[in-house]
Amino acid sequence: MMAFTIAGRELRSLFVSPLAWSILAVVQLILGYMFLTQLDLFMTLQSRLLGVEGAPGVTEIIVVPLLGNAAVVLLLVVPMLTMRLVSEERRAQTLSLLFSAPLSMSEIVLGKFLGVMGFLLITVLMIVLMPLSLLAGGSLDMGMLLAGVLGLVLLLASFAALGLFMSTLTVQPTIAAVSSFGVLLLLWIIDWAGGNQSAGQASELFAYLSLLRHFESLLRGVFNSADVIYYLLFVTLFLVMSIRRLDADRLQH
Repeated sequence: MMAFTIAGRELRSLFVSPLAWSILAVVQLILGYMFLTQLDLFMTLQSRLLGVEGAPGVTEIIVVPLLGNAAVVLLLVVPMLTMRLVSEERRAQTLSLLFSAPLSMSEIVLGKFLGVMGFLLITVLMIVLMPLSLLAGGSLDMGMLLAGVLGLVLLLASFAALGLFMSTLTVQPTIAAVSSFGVLLLLWIIDWAGGNQSAGQASELFAYLSLLRHFESLLRGVFNSADVIYYLLFVTLFLVMSIRRLDADRLQH
């Protein structure tokens, strides 16, 4: 499938530039510091927690905050990765060459999306190695860990799909990055506004639209198919919108 060929090209182009290596280094540095901070906190509280029935363990004190912090850090990072996917092609006037290739718009969009997701999965793998290192001296709640990692991957897929769509709307990568971050931040905090609504239905709607609310559920180890379906629908919606946008551009050419 040509989508995988495009994905491979996008992934290689990321690692050719210093941006990808800089992002990996900075993300690991920040999250490594946060991981060690939580580990130090657990070591401080460990003696007190021994006598408490039902006390939180290593996973709740170290792993869950790590994955939550990773989501916030990557909320800032993903728009920088997606901003150039289409806008750079349009600015360099190579988009018409892509349209003339024997490729469907679906293959182009899916290939670019999978290329970014490949990089993000590498990032997630490097993050997950931190809590897995704790297995050398203890145990983890693997169910909670896997649910949290699944939530993080689905969340990043949503970030990438929306960022890709924003990149199809403009010629300037910087505008694509800023607009992507703005929309993602709005969807991140939208349920905060919902809490101030007197009408319960409005509050429930804002809570359902919130990217954070569905992620928090998985982060607690609660696997709900409704949360997974929400993210899959979110990704599908913005990929379809990206395809429609490029179809409109191709008709103009």
